[in-house]
Amino acid sequence: MSRASSTTGPALASAGEWADRVHSLLGLHATEGNTVDVLRNGDEIFGAMLDAIDGAEQTVDIVTFVFWSGHVADRFAQALVGAANRGCRVRVLIDALAERKLDSQVISTIKGSSCELRWFRPFTDEKIPQLNGANNRTHRKILVVDGTVGFIGGVGIADEWSGNARNEHEYRDTHLRVRGPAVAGLQAGFIDNWADHNHSGFDPMSELVIDSRPAGTTACAVVQAAAENGSNDIWRLMITLIACAQQRIRIASAYFNPGEQLTQALVDAVERGVSVDIMLPGTHADKRFIQITGEASYQRLLQAGVVLRTYEVSMMHAKVMTVDGTVASVGSANFNQRSLRHDDEANIVVFDPDVVAVLDRHLDEDLEHCVLLDPQEWADRGLFQRVAERVTETVNHWL
Repeated sequence: MSRASSTTGPALASAGEWADRVHSLLGLHATEGNTVDVLRNGDEIFGAMLDAIDGAEQTVDIVTFVFWSGHVADRFAQALVGAANRGCRVRVLIDALAERKLDSQVISTIKGSSCELRWFRPFTDEKIPQLNGANNRTHRKILVVDGTVGFIGGVGIADEWSGNARNEHEYRDTHLRVRGPAVAGLQAGFIDNWADHNHSGFDPMSELVIDSRPAGTTACAVVQAAAENGSNDIWRLMITLIACAQQRIRIASAYFNPGEQLTQALVDAVERGVSVDIMLPGTHADKRFIQITGEASYQRLLQAGVVLRTYEVSMMHAKVMTVDGTVASVGSANFNQRSLRHDDEANIVVFDPDVVAVLDRHLDEDLEHCVLLDPQEWADRGLFQRVAERVTETVNHWL
């Protein structure tokens, strides 16, 4: 059902029209009949994920870029081992970059059970360096339990995401819990990475067939992006959402380095009357050098009329984009070159104004913790900042 715009002009595209457009431009067919729950910050996200694992009866599959030592890692290890001890098939795939940050005791605990633990694209194989693909990681964060419930978003398995973003030690993030036919897309995202590293071969007959019966009323589509030299599906999704927006674009991203075409698309959106509001990490950014890379694009965006805000309570780690109150993208992909060119990512596109309203409400509540960047003040920024921005330009296509 179309929602009328509050300004003079054509009615906003309906959720169904958005789904058709994305299907036509990206070949992604939205599945109907899903339930999508928005989970905000570690208190909600970890509790829901652990409850699902603790209730598993058949299978648990998890792929993640972040699995770091600490209380959260310990709790997940216990839950995964517990599921395996109950007779579930448990597969754990962690990007090899995380191995150095995961306590050997946790690794031993998981490996000592019947869980299958594997590292995605390890840097050595039987002590032989593996350089091919070393820059191409899996940044996906997917959990699927029993083929009936799946989770996708930005949260890592680490203490940094504990709590409810009350202070600088508790990251702000968003995850979605999905039930229904769209779980098949999440399962496929896991299998895609699992098969990449499965030296024992991939056995389709051992995989669950996802129940396609409706579990709700939401339409959504899972977008998988593999590391490529050119654009990938998530890049095409982002530019499609921006270029087709009629009224409002809202973006929250942990890392921001959009590149020329996405930057121009945002500028073009403002010029045709679309409100563009972007929320990024502020003083609590966890990677300052990468933050500076994004800051090199701020002046052009601010001069064009894009609204830029920095989140000042803690590290803003969410990856959320909403358009016209009707369609949203949530997942692991940041608005940066690493996500759009170098890493495997997974996002889910939701075509449901009710779900988008929850995401927008959360972004509204974040505003009270943000600082609005002033275009003139940014134009007057100091020489040191300008030099730092120029330095990052030499490597920004990697970040």
